[in-house]
Amino acid sequence: MAKVSKNAKVAQRAANAGSGRDFVKVVRSVKNPTTGKYSYKEVMIHKDKVQEFLAGNK
Repeated sequence: MAKVSKNAKVAQRAANAGSGRDFVKVVRSVKNPTTGKYSYKEVMIHKDKVQEFLAGNK
């Protein structure tokens, strides 16, 4: 079993800047105003934009 140093992982992360590891799934519950039932919306967004997304959709 090979071990990878922390510095090597950081270098790999910088090399793969546009990879899928930078994205997260956000699940929001949305209430229907007419029936009162909740539905769930799943969105894949960049991890740097999560706070903006949650603040903008209130």
